[in-house]
Amino acid sequence: MWEQYKRTFSSMQVFIVVVTVGLFFGLGRTWTLATGFFVMMQVGAVFGAAWAARLRRRFNPPAW
Repeated sequence: MWEQYKRTFSSMQVFIVVVTVGLFFGLGRTWTLATGFFVMMQVGAVFGAAWAARLRRRFNPPAW
């Protein structure tokens, strides 16, 4: 999982920051909403990397 997360880390962080800043300035500059959205996106990135690693293991089993 960490290999998948490390591979997509920088692009996902840029995307998350851009979306969070856009949300912050677009919806009236509420810190609580922007912070909650930021945390939700971070958790989603970790769960997404875990899911991708599990799918990769399922469909690409090791060659014995």
